[in-house]
Amino acid sequence: MEPDDPIEALTELRERRLDALELLQVAAGSGLAAYAVWALLLQPGFRRVPLRLQVPYVGASVRQVEHVLSLLRGRSGKLVDLGSGDGRIVLAAHRCGLRPAVGYELNPWLVGLARLYAWRAGCAGSVCYHREDLWKVSLRDCHNVSVFLAPSVLPLLEGKLQAELPNGARVVSGRYPLPTWKPVAVLGEGLDRVWAYDIHTGGPARQAPQHPVPRAPGPQAG
Repeated sequence: MEPDDPIEALTELRERRLDALELLQVAAGSGLAAYAVWALLLQPGFRRVPLRLQVPYVGASVRQVEHVLSLLRGRSGKLVDLGSGDGRIVLAAHRCGLRPAVGYELNPWLVGLARLYAWRAGCAGSVCYHREDLWKVSLRDCHNVSVFLAPSVLPLLEGKLQAELPNGARVVSGRYPLPTWKPVAVLGEGLDRVWAYDIHTGGPARQAPQHPVPRAPGPQAG
C-alpha cells in the first residue's frame, strides 16, 4: 500500500487524536478535507451515542423556523429543542415569547456556536444551550417541543415523548412526521413541511393502521 493511500490515512485518523495543524496537513495531503470537517464538527458529539441513534446535523432553513413558530403561535411555557444544532430555533422561540427556551445538543462545537449566536443577539443570559444527550433529558416540565431528527429515531422518540410530556404539550416535528401520531396541523411543503401534535390525557391521537383492502374472490375454475 502506498504511503499516501487515502484508506490508510483514514484509518490512521480514526486511531489517532491529531491537533488542528496535523489534521489540516493530512487532509490537504490526502484529499480528506471532507473527513476533516466531519472529525472536527460532527464526530465529537457522536462518540457517546449508539450508531442507530445518531442524527447528522442539518441546520433548519429560515422557512422551517418560520413554520415552527407559526405552529407554536399563541402558546406559552417552556420550549425545548431536541438536537438544537446551532440554536436558531431556540433563539427565535425566545424572541416570540416562549420562555424559558432551551436547546439540548450533544455536539460541543454546535453548542459553542449556538451560544455565540445568542451572545451576538444580546440574548446570552436569556436562552440556554446544554451539551446533553436528548435521550437522557427529562421532558416532564416541557410544554413545547421542537424536533428536527432523522426518521430512524422518530419511533423511539414517540415513546419518550408520550411517557414524559405533560397534558397539553405540543410537539412540532420538522422535515419528517412522527410515524404513528396524528397531526393537529401541517404547514409547508417538501423539506420545509412541519407537523404539530398535541398531547392529551391518555397520550396523543394515533393514526389508523393501514390495512390492505381485501380483493373480491375471482371465479373458480370448474
